[in-house]
Amino acid sequence: MSTTTTSSSSDAPFDASKIAGNAPLHVKQTLGNPIKWLEGLVAPEFKNANFFGKAIYARLRVTEISVDKKVDEESKLEGRVIVETVVEEDMLNGGGNIHGGCSAFLVDMCSAMSLNALSLATTGKGNRSVSQAINMIYHSPAGWGDTLRLVNTSTTLGNRVQSCRTEIWNATHHRLVASGTHIKMSPSPPPKSNL
Repeated sequence: MSTTTTSSSSDAPFDASKIAGNAPLHVKQTLGNPIKWLEGLVAPEFKNANFFGKAIYARLRVTEISVDKKVDEESKLEGRVIVETVVEEDMLNGGGNIHGGCSAFLVDMCSAMSLNALSLATTGKGNRSVSQAINMIYHSPAGWGDTLRLVNTSTTLGNRVQSCRTEIWNATHHRLVASGTHIKMSPSPPPKSNL
């Protein structure tokens, strides 16, 4: 079996107006091209590096960005970002299905987009944070060539701690592949200089 990998470039033409959802256009422009958004977070010395997961991340396609009232608490808002990708060879385990570590990587990278959608829509600023904990549940396999639909939703967006969740759906076979909760925190400030 051979695979065709289509990677997007951060410089490729991108039309944010084609992304569904009610998020403001500036939010869609910021988050709608995942590899460009990721490259904006990378330290300058690693801009051209082939860092972990870059090829997988470059294949993600954002299909929807919304900011809505929470169903259970209408005084609160939640960010929701839906991302799609196809399971390719570099995502597989030895059994020919998506590797659990790859699923966790997708939760790590994509869930944070929901926090950023909410933060950008409400404050105009992105949400810089680092992972504190990720909890994964694996439900069913997804094989080579299957289309994945990642539904990412913010849970809380605090000043110091944030939380979000992701459901990875197999759009080809209409079943839940994995779900994850992600706790994030503000990064530690840089050490003070002794000068």
